[in-house]
Order: sequence, then C-alpha cells, then structure tokens
Amino acid sequence: MVKHSKKRQRLKSEKESKHVASLGSKVNGLSKKHQRRKSEKESKRVAPLGSKVYGILDENEKDEEEKRLETLLFGQFSTSEPGTERQENTASAGLSNLLDSDLFVIDDGAGPSTTSDYLTVPSCNEIPAEESQSGNKEDESQTLTSNTAVTVNEPIPTPRSKNVAWADPDDATIQVSIASDPRLRKLRNAPTDDEIGGRDYEARLRRQYEKINPVPNWASTARDDLRGKKRRRSSQGSDNEDNGGHLSGLLSSSGTLLSSDRPKTLPPNEISIERLRDANQTANAETELISVKFHPSPSVPVLMTAGKDRRLRLFNIDGHTNPHLQSVHFPELPATTALFHPTGSSILLTGNRPFYCTYDLHSGACTRSLRGLWGSNSGNPDGGDLSMETCAFSSNGDYLAVAGRRGYIHLVDWRRGGGQVVGSVKMNTAVKDLHWAGDNRLLSLGSDCEIYQWDIESHRCLRRWKDDGGFGSTIMTGSKGNNYLAIGSTTGLVNLYGSDSFGEGGPSAPKPLKTVENLTTAISSMCFNHDAQILAITSQSKRDQLKLAIFYNWPTLKTPLGHVTSVDFSPRSDYVVIGNTRGRALLYNIRHFGLK
Repeated sequence: MVKHSKKRQRLKSEKESKHVASLGSKVNGLSKKHQRRKSEKESKRVAPLGSKVYGILDENEKDEEEKRLETLLFGQFSTSEPGTERQENTASAGLSNLLDSDLFVIDDGAGPSTTSDYLTVPSCNEIPAEESQSGNKEDESQTLTSNTAVTVNEPIPTPRSKNVAWADPDDATIQVSIASDPRLRKLRNAPTDDEIGGRDYEARLRRQYEKINPVPNWASTARDDLRGKKRRRSSQGSDNEDNGGHLSGLLSSSGTLLSSDRPKTLPPNEISIERLRDANQTANAETELISVKFHPSPSVPVLMTAGKDRRLRLFNIDGHTNPHLQSVHFPELPATTALFHPTGSSILLTGNRPFYCTYDLHSGACTRSLRGLWGSNSGNPDGGDLSMETCAFSSNGDYLAVAGRRGYIHLVDWRRGGGQVVGSVKMNTAVKDLHWAGDNRLLSLGSDCEIYQWDIESHRCLRRWKDDGGFGSTIMTGSKGNNYLAIGSTTGLVNLYGSDSFGEGGPSAPKPLKTVENLTTAISSMCFNHDAQILAITSQSKRDQLKLAIFYNWPTLKTPLGHVTSVDFSPRSDYVVIGNTRGRALLYNIRHFGLK
C-alpha cells in the first residue's frame, strides 16, 4: 500500500510539472507573438512630418522632382555626409531673415503687382562653393539673403492653333461597313463601296450632315467678310485703313443690314425648305382661308389672312412666335378676294356684292364704298353688275381693274380716293382673270381661252392670242419683271410663256416655254416668287395638291398640306405661306434665300 501511494504521488508530480511547463511555453509564445505585433505596429506608425527619421527612411524613394522642390524650399543638405547640421542651420538662418512679403504673394484680384507675379524663394544652389565650405555663418546668411529670386510657377505658353479636345486613337484602325446597314448606304460614293476606315467614315458623316443642314447665309457671309479683311490686312500691312474703308462703304450704302439684294441662283430640281410654326397659330381661323398675302414691302414683315368668317387678321412674321397684331370684322361683306395695295398703305376686300371695303393700315379705319359704283340703277338687279370678285391693282396702284358682267372690264381711278370709274373695255366673252403687265398694260383672260392685251390710256386692244391647247383656261398670273406668264386650266395643265407674250409686236400665237403637268385637277391659285425662279401651283379639289415648278423633292407624299386654297411668297422669298380649308396658314422657310 505504501508502495502504490508513492507511485501515485510521483505520477501526480510529473503531471503537474508537465502542465506547468506547457503553461509556461504558451505564455512565452503569447508574449513573443504580442511583442512581434507590437513591433509591426511601431514600424508601420507614420513618423511626424519634418522629423529626421522620416527623411532618412524615405530618402531613397524620392524622385528627382521631389528632391528639387525640397531643395528650393528647405535648402540643399545631405544626411550621409558630415556638416549636415551646419548646412541645415544655414538654410534655416537664411529663411528666418526674410520677410513674409518676400516669401509669399497674396492674389487679391486687383491686377498685376509692381513686384513679382509669382511665388519666389531664395535659391541655395547659387551659393558660391568657396563660401559654402567656409564656416562663417554670417557670410552664408548674407549670401542667402542676397541671392536672385527664382520663379516657381512659370507661365505655360499657349499654342497659336486650336487643337482638338479629344481624339480617339481607334478611329484610325476601325473599319465600318456602309453597305450592310440601310441607314449608311447614303454615304457611299459608288455602289461598290462597302468597308471604309474610321477617318473616311467621319468625313462622309460630316458631308452628309452639311448636305442636310447647309451653312446659313449670314454665317457664310460673315466668314467671307472675315477672310477678306485678313487678306486686306496682310496686303496693306495696317488694319486701320481697312476698317475705315469698310465703315465708310457701310454708311454710304442705303441697303439693309440684315439681308442682301444680290441675286441667288437656285440649284436645279431640289429645294431646301424647312417647316416653321403656323403663321396664324396665335389666332387660328375657324373656317376656310380664302386669301393669304404678304405685305409688299420687304421692311414690313406682316402677313394678312382673310377667311370665310368675314374676318381679316394681321400677323407679324418672325419665324418663331408670329404674334397676332389685329383682327377686323366685316359683317356685311363675305369676301372672296383680299389684296394689299401696291404701296402697302391699305387692304382691299371684294366679294359677291356690288361694293367693296378697304382697311387703312396707318389709321385703322374701315371704309365701305357706295352701291351702284358704275352709275347703274341699284334698284334694278339687271341694270348693273352685282359682283366684284375678280379685280387687280396696277403696278403703281393708280388704277383698279374690276371684271364685270358680259365681258366688261371697269377701270377705277384709285388716286382720287372715291373709287370713280374712268372707263371700261369689253371682251367678247366672260372675264376669267386679270393681270397687269405694267402701269398702262392690262391682260385679260376670257372663257374662250383668248388673252387680250389692253392699252389703258387709249382704251383699245393691242393684241389678241389664244392659249395653247385652248381648253378650260381659268386662271392667269405673271412675274414681277414681266419675264413669264403662266395660264392654268381646269385639266391641271399650266402653260408657261416667255416675255414675248407681253410685247405688242410679238408673234400672233406665242408658244409656251414649258407645260407643267404635275396636277390633274383644276388649278385654283398660282404665284411666282420675287425673282421668278419658283412657280407655286395649287388645286383645291384634292388634298395636298401643291407643286413648286420645277422642283421635285418637295412637297412629299407625307407633307400635311390639306386642301390648299391660297399660296404666297414673301417679298424676298425667304418665306412661303400656304392657306387651306382648315383655317391654317402653313409657314415654310426657303433656306436658299435666308434663314430666320
């Protein structure tokens, strides 16, 4: 028993010793691990800014630019050679003797100062080698303070030519297939073109954009003027004379500053046109528009619309908002014709009544004429004319020609203000339309397709000839310069004659220069633009019946025109307005003559 107890005590003591040893090893391991972590944290701890330890540890990691900046700011010293403390003290002593105004410049926005425009500090690199080796700190400090200032921020020279802001290097290597995509086929120069480079693709896209959106006239004119000025300056060597000559020419000219009266030749077959807001959008008519007319003066951007609601409306056409100016109601006259006087002072309205109404634009007064204008008995309906639907002013506005019954054409002297009839001429058939070819020459179209040419002074017929084809001629109009005469018929054909149709000694039967066959229904209105390069032809019988001779790209099948009743060009042809039966005045801009 004693033996077993001793054995148990020995085993117990061995176990206790092993347990203590294991605990000691664990404690030692934990302490070593803790010390290792503590040392790592201390090594990772960032040294204070400006301490010598930080500079010594990172000296090898600094690049040349950082070392140069440190040299400019703190002076040049070496930590690996003796004498570092002396040079360090020298640099600090030199900086301590400088004023703050010499070290820093505050930008207060008041403009350039009389001293230095940049931050300047003394340079330690310019210390003479002999003085840097000497131990006299006073001489070193004097040398530091007397050194030349060095500019830190030097101005960057600006390039003379403009560079692109960003360029994609892949544009030179990319390949684009323009034949596989239907939207890109328009970029091909030939039917066999397929893959092109990135640069060529960019150039073709730019060309297509400029084709759809051409440069406005005002921009190209300004660019040409700028190039002309540069050429004159380079040839004369002075821009003062050029500016003086340009200014004197501008002041001596009586033309407008916003547009030019130089003739413009339109490209054949295609016209550039843009849809704008409706001219009467601010005061839309509820019924059919019987007439849309621009003011005859180019300096007065006014449009007149007359509807079957017996109202006359005026609009200021600016191409953007087109504000409504005024509305005038004529309850007693269902007007079918509305005309500006050639001087632009008044508006004439006529209809299926034996009187007319005028509206004075200056005074705003509305005047109605008396009944029985031709001296007939107003109580007897068969004794006189009861309608003034067909009428036309002479070129100077002195006379008004009114078509009467049984082929009569009455001449009204408009200068006297009372609308007095001074004479009449008679055709063999009913009068269909009238057109003035000057101040004293009047053309009239009869129901038998014959055209009469009258001399107003002598009241005699100078010439008679028949329209080519001779069937259904109902409407006639001419250009302002008497270069062309257009005659439309009920079959949709329009014969275009030259200047020989106006002269007294012309051929007995003039031949048309061209016959326009685009429309197939009766022609309701026609109009030439100011230089007779465009002829607008409309028909009210069917929808979207409008053609611009001889342009084929507009209007298209998707152009929403409706049933067109009237059309007119502005005095410079920068606008064209189209009236329809829905009471809308559609406004378009012809880009060839100007972009508003």
